[in-house]
Amino acid sequence: MRKGVKGAVIGTVFAVMLGGAGYGAYNIVSALDGDGGTGASGETSEKSGPPSGDEVAETTKAFFAAWEQGRGAKAASYTNNAVEAEPVLTSFGGSGHLTDVKITPSPAQGTTVPFSVEATVSYKGRSKPLTYDSELKVVRGITTGRALVDWQPTVVHPELGKGDTLVTEESASPPIEAVGRDGSVLTKEKYPSLGPVLDDLRKRYGKQAGGTRGVELSIRHTASGAADTSLLTLTEGRAGRLPTTISPRAQAAAEKAVTTYKESSVVAVKPSTGEILAVANNRADGWNAALLGELAPGSTMKIISAAMLIDNGLTTADGPAPCPDKAVSDSATFHNLPGLPPNESATLADSFARSCNTAFVKFSDEIQDDSLTKEAQEKFGLGRDDWKAGITTFDGSVPVSEGPDTAAALLGQGKVQMSPLNMASVTATAITGAFRQPVIVPQSLDGRPLARAEGLKSGTVDQLRAMMNRTATSGTAANAMRGVPGSIGAKTGSAEVDDQATSNSWFTGFSDDMAAAAMAQQGGHGSDAAGPIVAQVLRAGG
Repeated sequence: MRKGVKGAVIGTVFAVMLGGAGYGAYNIVSALDGDGGTGASGETSEKSGPPSGDEVAETTKAFFAAWEQGRGAKAASYTNNAVEAEPVLTSFGGSGHLTDVKITPSPAQGTTVPFSVEATVSYKGRSKPLTYDSELKVVRGITTGRALVDWQPTVVHPELGKGDTLVTEESASPPIEAVGRDGSVLTKEKYPSLGPVLDDLRKRYGKQAGGTRGVELSIRHTASGAADTSLLTLTEGRAGRLPTTISPRAQAAAEKAVTTYKESSVVAVKPSTGEILAVANNRADGWNAALLGELAPGSTMKIISAAMLIDNGLTTADGPAPCPDKAVSDSATFHNLPGLPPNESATLADSFARSCNTAFVKFSDEIQDDSLTKEAQEKFGLGRDDWKAGITTFDGSVPVSEGPDTAAALLGQGKVQMSPLNMASVTATAITGAFRQPVIVPQSLDGRPLARAEGLKSGTVDQLRAMMNRTATSGTAANAMRGVPGSIGAKTGSAEVDDQATSNSWFTGFSDDMAAAAMAQQGGHGSDAAGPIVAQVLRAGG
């Protein structure tokens, strides 16, 4: 789902030499540093089982001492991945300009050791203190038996990711004061999910907003195009004012909604304009999956599939779409969710509201291999990589398919990939008939060209709205949408993922001039996790 491989130059060199990390990496780094490969305790005999309390204490003491002394390679030698640890630990006192380091461990909790870090950031005569908490875990080396720090970038700082380093210098872009549609200031502290959004907006519009640069300690991300994450400001720059389309009321509701479910994301848009009203994520990895996620959307894709069937004259909302117990496409057998009774006389509206898979699969032999791709691209504006939202987005992917892949694509599986932003846009197009490319910064700010698409015929829109309304009032989305005011509609989705026992939960819905879509990884059925998230945002309004 997340693209881009991060790494450091030294990591690349050592990987070529060693074919991977581990004890081999430790040997080379330790030898260069004069450690001789004996580790904290000086023992070379192999041991097994979890590290003892004494080993945990010895290893952390040696690791912390080397870190405090600014000896990055030495500190890395006490980890189980010295190749990746060394550039991060070296950047702490190097490009990060962090000195006077004092690390205070708390009592170990088994093999986990919480600790606090105090340091001073000094750069060109300016200095400021920095304090934060982190933790590490001590593990047994697989091949050596040594007690080693289990390397994670978060050991050095809780906001560091794989391949990231610390840098103190004049900021790459002037700071911004991003404001919502009501004129109030949007901050990471008030709206944590907007952190990566505000970083990206600063990188893109800092100079245009008219600010001046300051000096900051930042996390330098190695992913192509990723904006730095500011941690501490030594010298204040002047912030330029940047208008956004974010609704503080919707954003607050979205932030609260995703806290209920792990690995969840939600986006809300205004269908009449394409303006993005809210973006929220609750993820352990900090990834902005709401805008950049690339996952199979499950049966929420049936909005596009139903539109394609109607536009190609294969059926209508009141036309036939039988729902058998199973359906076969090119020798691949597809089933419905457990407990769904078959209905051979079902209409498309019936099968849509009940989320019958086999009804859609039965049409797979009647459509061209590129029919769904054309519908997605030409009517819904997806999969062309041409959105210019004012921030980096994934624009959806519905590749041309054949055989059983075509049937899977109709169900939002196979090679189809979407983000919550994509599905919120799909709902907006379905209920208005017009594709309006989502934006988070007004086009008037920079005059950038927005993506265009044909949109849908009014007859198709009327049928889609009616089917989505039925789904929200008496179909699979009814429980989640109960109490949502106004003119409503929705579609549920469950996406199966290889090697994952529980499906991903997807849900998209609308209330008057607001559409929202959510995804919760391993959340189960669409109405179980993603549905309540969407409903909470829709109830708040924009």
